[in-house]
Amino acid sequence: MNISENKTYINQLILARTNVKSIHPLVHNITNYVTVNDCANILLSANASPIMSDDLMEVEEITSICGALVLNIGTLNERTIKAMLLAGKKASELGHPIVLDPVGAGASKLRTSTALAILEALDVTVIRGNISELKALYLGDSSTQGVDANDVDAISEKNLEDAIKLINQMAKHFGTIIAVTGAIDIVTDGEDAYVIKNGHEKMKYITGTGCMLTSLIGAYVTANAENPLEGVAAVAALMGICGELAWAYCEAHGLGTGSMKTRLIDLIGSLEDVKFASLMKVKKVEIVQKMEV
Repeated sequence: MNISENKTYINQLILARTNVKSIHPLVHNITNYVTVNDCANILLSANASPIMSDDLMEVEEITSICGALVLNIGTLNERTIKAMLLAGKKASELGHPIVLDPVGAGASKLRTSTALAILEALDVTVIRGNISELKALYLGDSSTQGVDANDVDAISEKNLEDAIKLINQMAKHFGTIIAVTGAIDIVTDGEDAYVIKNGHEKMKYITGTGCMLTSLIGAYVTANAENPLEGVAAVAALMGICGELAWAYCEAHGLGTGSMKTRLIDLIGSLEDVKFASLMKVKKVEIVQKMEV
């Protein structure tokens, strides 16, 4: 495993954000009712357009006019499961990117089986989740604590190399880009990986930061169809940077996490590219496979 010292990829990450601003992608979200408003607002801040639709009578038609489909299983019910599969089959037929957020996979049989059914039936482009959710899908490990990652699964400097290898294997197994987010984010397509160390611990006290990121990924993979891995890495870094800046502002002004969420959404659209580049804590990792003798 080689960590790249060539920083040309930084320009690719900046370009990924520029592409979203210029293309103004339309994203179909079948998401959860806890964070649906936040997901819509953060897409608008990024200069993308959201459509939130989960009715069986229209999901195929809606997804046909959009650039990407985001499926978030945070508040599942029988109707939305059917809607996700119906919209997903239409999106797969049209070649539209599909982003899956397996919220709480491992916490219940319904969540785990639904996420696996989506992966089996649809051409999923990106899976975005925490490490416990992804392990539940890949290894059958059910250490998920509700919708949050278990502390024993947390990615740290100590286990980073092993985590990259595991998540790389997940990407190859599912045939998707995997974005595992937490204190350290890892984004890989099974060949190359980005390690992202932006973010702030206070982000976990805002409901929906992961859901908002998943919706943004839908916009970024649509606008960066030729370089989806860089699109996902760019928006993961952007989300982390905006979280850092949002909390710094709130701390300086005696504000709390409610204000932090508003500031975070503002910054997604208003952060200058120069500042975005200067605050990135991103390294590209080339996965070197050992050849068997």
